[in-house]
Amino acid sequence: MAGIRDLKELLKSMQPKLIEKEFVFCTVSEDFFSRMKILPLLVFREDEGITLILERKIADENSLSYSCTWALVTLGVHSDLAAVGFLAAVTSKLASAGISTNVVSAYYHDHLFVPFEKAGKAMKLLMES
Repeated sequence: MAGIRDLKELLKSMQPKLIEKEFVFCTVSEDFFSRMKILPLLVFREDEGITLILERKIADENSLSYSCTWALVTLGVHSDLAAVGFLAAVTSKLASAGISTNVVSAYYHDHLFVPFEKAGKAMKLLMES
C-alpha cells in the first residue's frame, strides 16, 4: 500500500505519538560496532564513524558517551517517501517555537527526535496542526 503524498492530507492525518523513553545519539568506531552486543534503534555509517540512536539506559549501561537526551515522536500517518513539504512544514512549526528536530524517515512513518525537555511543548504544537 502506497503512502500519502498530499500535503494537506498528511498534515491533517499526522497522528503524533510520543514514545515514553529517553534516546541518545552516540558515535562509535567500526571496530567497537562489530564487537558490541547491543541492538540500537538506528545505525548510520558516516566517514567519521558510526552513529547509533539508542535508549539512554542502554548507552549508560555500556558507558557510551552522549551530549543530550531526546524524546521520540512518531508521526502515525503513512507518508510516502516522495511526499514534498511534509517534514518542512512540521519542522518549521517546531523551529518557530525554538525546538530543534532530528528527523528519521522510515518506510511507513516519519520519526522526530526533539530535546527531551521540550517533548511536551512539541506534542502540543503537533496536535494543533
